[in-house]
Amino acid sequence: MAGVGLAAVAAWVPCRRWSWAAVTFGFHHGFSTLLARKTERTPQWLRACRHKTSISFLSRPDLPNLAYKRLKGKSPGIIFIPGYISNMNGTKALAIEEFCKSLGHAYIRFDYSGVGNSDGNLEECTVGKWRKDVLSIIDDLAEGPQILVGSSLGGWLMFHAAIARPQKVVALVGVATAVDGLVTQFNQLPIETKKEIEMKGVWPMPSKYSEEGVYRIQYSVIKEAEHHCLLHSPIPVKCPIRLLHGMKDDIVPWHTSVQVADRVVSTDVDVILRKNSDHRMKEKADIQLLVYTIDDLIDKLSTIVH
Repeated sequence: MAGVGLAAVAAWVPCRRWSWAAVTFGFHHGFSTLLARKTERTPQWLRACRHKTSISFLSRPDLPNLAYKRLKGKSPGIIFIPGYISNMNGTKALAIEEFCKSLGHAYIRFDYSGVGNSDGNLEECTVGKWRKDVLSIIDDLAEGPQILVGSSLGGWLMFHAAIARPQKVVALVGVATAVDGLVTQFNQLPIETKKEIEMKGVWPMPSKYSEEGVYRIQYSVIKEAEHHCLLHSPIPVKCPIRLLHGMKDDIVPWHTSVQVADRVVSTDVDVILRKNSDHRMKEKADIQLLVYTIDDLIDKLSTIVH
C-alpha cells in the first residue's frame, strides 16, 4: 500500500496550540500514558462541551428540511457527518464544536432526513437520500474549503461528498469508517437468511446500540445502497485523509479502514488504530485523538495555502 501510513496507535500528537510536546508511542506506552501525564493541562473544550447554539433549518424544495447548528468562523470549516440514525448531539459532534469555537473556525453539524429534528420519514430514507443531505449542507450552508469528519455511515458519505465536490472538500477524517458497510454486512449473511429477508422485505439487523436490539432495515434500502458502493474500484479522492478506528470495533472491522486506504487514490493517507477502542470511539482518549487529528490537518492545510 504505497503512500499509506499505518500506525498501530497514533505516532504523533500535534502540539502547536497547547504547547504539548510531540511524542512517538506504541501499544505499551501509548496514548493513555500521554493523557495520564497531561491530565492537569487538558484544554477547556475537552473538559466540558456545554456551549449551546440554536437549531436552524435548511429549506429544500421537494426535499425534507434539514435541522442544523452552525458556528461561523475561519476557514477551513469543519462539517460533522453522523453515523446511522445518529443525530447531531452526540459526544463527538459536541466536542468538535467546542474545539472549533475555541479556535474560531467555522463548524456545522446536522441531522439526516428522518432523524432527530429534521423532517422526513426514516422508513423512506436511503444511502442515496442521505448523500443528498450531505451535499445540500456543503452547497447551501458551508462557505469556503471544508474538512469533513464522518462517523461510521458518515465516513462512507464523506467519500461520496469528496468525489462530488472536490474543489470544496479539502480533507477527510473518518471515525470507524463504514464504506460499503451496510452492503458488506448483508452479503456476509447465509444464503437462506438473505432469501428470507428478500421475501419479508425487512432485515432485522442486530445492534446493541438500538433499544430494540435490532435495526429494522428495508430490503429496498440495502439494494439501493449497492449503487453507492466504492470499494470495488479505486476511490477518486485526492485530498489528505485520516482514518481512525478502534480495534475492538465489532460493528465495522478495523480492516475496513485499511481497505479504504488501499483503494483511495490519495497518497496522503494515515490509518490510526486504537487498540482498546470500540465502534463509537467516544471515550476521552478517543475524542482527544480526534480533535488532535483535525487540528493537525488545519495546520497542514494552512501551510499549503501560505
